Amino acid sequence: MSNLSRRKFLITAAGSAAGTLWLAACGGGSKPSSKSAATGSNAPEVTGATLGFIALTDAAPLIIAKEKGLFAKHGMPEVNVVKQTSWAVTRDNLELGSAKGGIDGAHILSPMPLLLTAGTITKSKQPLPMVTLARLNLQGQGLSVSKDFLADKLTIDNKAGLTKAAQQASGKGKKFKAAVTFPGGTHDLWMRYWLAANGIDPNKDADLVVVPPPQMVANMQTGTMDTFCVGEPWNQRLVNKKLGYTAAVTGELWNLHPEKAFSMRADWVDQNPKAAKALLMAVQEAQMWCEDPANLDELCEITSKDKYFKASVADIKPRLAGDIDYGDGRVVKNSPLKMRFWSENASFPFKSHDKWFVTEDMRWGYLPANTDIDALVNKVNRADLWKEAAAAIGQQAAIPASDSRGKETFFDGVVFDPENPKAYLDSLKIKAMR
Repeated sequence: MSNLSRRKFLITAAGSAAGTLWLAACGGGSKPSSKSAATGSNAPEVTGATLGFIALTDAAPLIIAKEKGLFAKHGMPEVNVVKQTSWAVTRDNLELGSAKGGIDGAHILSPMPLLLTAGTITKSKQPLPMVTLARLNLQGQGLSVSKDFLADKLTIDNKAGLTKAAQQASGKGKKFKAAVTFPGGTHDLWMRYWLAANGIDPNKDADLVVVPPPQMVANMQTGTMDTFCVGEPWNQRLVNKKLGYTAAVTGELWNLHPEKAFSMRADWVDQNPKAAKALLMAVQEAQMWCEDPANLDELCEITSKDKYFKASVADIKPRLAGDIDYGDGRVVKNSPLKMRFWSENASFPFKSHDKWFVTEDMRWGYLPANTDIDALVNKVNRADLWKEAAAAIGQQAAIPASDSRGKETFFDGVVFDPENPKAYLDSLKIKAMR
């Protein structure tokens, strides 16, 4: 197991026409259906569920499904969407389940349902079977660094600059400190990939620590870390407060990469299959709503509330719109690397992506080297349920032809072939597994 999993948490006290064109381009050419399938034999077994979320922009689909009445529309008026303070708390509450005061499902880092099902991150050390019903978004995260490194001009592929930054930290008698949000989660994997691809061994040349997303900026302000990887709006807030800059947005690392998931406890889905489908239909419709440019201002106003992100619209809106001020002089308008909620098959849970998450967690020791990748992915990933829900809301055109998106290429030219994960692992020079 990686040393990161044993580290303690660091917490500081402290346009309508465009919308029409978009809808035509990303599935079916129609807005979400106004009719509910939640009647008669299709009615959900229960009328509510408790879903967790972290204060990150990619939690928006769950929040919007609640706020815009989409859960209620599909026969689930008693769904509660409850803020979690960290991914560890999300994990703990999933282990409890709502019957014991926890949660039934969540906006979650995509690798976590796989790790929970494998039993490697549960407090009980026992497997907690989970199912992934949908991907909530693609890309839209950031690799941020302290303003102390402005002169190094760190970017996605500045090996010389990163080496200098690491040496600068070493000269002060410490390792280059990098904060991530959960061991083996997406932000941990993006940070590790970025460092390793630039010749920095994250286990030997850096000190990876875990910090909850909303605490990242405060910890940077107090000098707790040199760099962090997190979702929005926290990278934008760092720039707005002039405490640091964005070295890269994660779409630069892997274009259109999978990010968060909508996942539920497997026992809840097994007991309530119609309710699970109802939740999924509501989330899919919310994802379409979230990506419609005509709804951007309302989306930002809703999510900025204290009960959700507790962040200003100025922190939330720019990067959702694709306007990226890196904070180091680079400014990009309408970037294709902005977060996607529905277009580009953003919602569909490709099994090939979950295979990469399992493979990469094997790379860094979060999963055993002998893990049966296909078996674990097939147990957790319920792309079949996603397809049923999409068809039920009239989005057959959004259903991909395959559960695999095929080969994926990273910024350093490395290729992941989901049909041959071993070749990918063998090609990587820096890894924890031996």
